[in-house]
Amino acid sequence: MVSDVEGGAVERVAITGAAAELVAELAVEHGPLLFHQSGGCCDGSSPMCYPRGEFLVGDADVLLGWVAGQPFYMSAAQFEYWRHTHLTVDVVPGRGGGFSVEAPTGRRFLIRSRVFTDDEVRVMEGEVVRSGLRH
Repeated sequence: MVSDVEGGAVERVAITGAAAELVAELAVEHGPLLFHQSGGCCDGSSPMCYPRGEFLVGDADVLLGWVAGQPFYMSAAQFEYWRHTHLTVDVVPGRGGGFSVEAPTGRRFLIRSRVFTDDEVRVMEGEVVRSGLRH
């Protein structure tokens, strides 16, 4: 499911089946994981995957959602650029960032993105109003 506009929910991040399979493999080896959307110089916009506890999430990070049972974060500053974009975690052959746990597997996570539809934006705006974040 990408979005359930009629049901009143819009997810910001999803994962492909192939990427979820890789996450399951990595979780067996590393335990619980977390994703953080990189915006750094080394890996561009690659999602980085870390064992939970090895990457400190702070007040400047936004939880976008959960993928394959793992939390997915992005820095608040970067979220301002990506707030109108749905992200999908995918996996392709190749070597990813040296700090991300999938690097030695010969596969790397990447982000596929699309702009939210007008209907999705309306639902999200309603979610913000209902949560009391905006009046």
